[in-house]
Amino acid sequence: MIRSELLQALHRDNPELRAEEVEQVVDIFFDEIAERLAEGGRVELRGFGAFSTREREARQGRNPRTGETVDVPSKRVPYFKPGKDMRKRIN
Repeated sequence: MIRSELLQALHRDNPELRAEEVEQVVDIFFDEIAERLAEGGRVELRGFGAFSTREREARQGRNPRTGETVDVPSKRVPYFKPGKDMRKRIN
């Protein structure tokens, strides 16, 4: 599912809301998750899963074009861990 399909599904299930209102709700939802993760926090949605960040250590990488070795600095990356109910629904 892509973002536009999510907006259409939410609008279809909530006809009392204008399309702009549905889009605003989705924007706020995703912005809040991203902001919390940027602060180093965690977002848990019961029955769905938890969003957090993980630290990747610095490493040696290769430039695919030249084959030259390059230093890749450490960084934080987003991580999603599905909840128990989500795992049951998938399997």
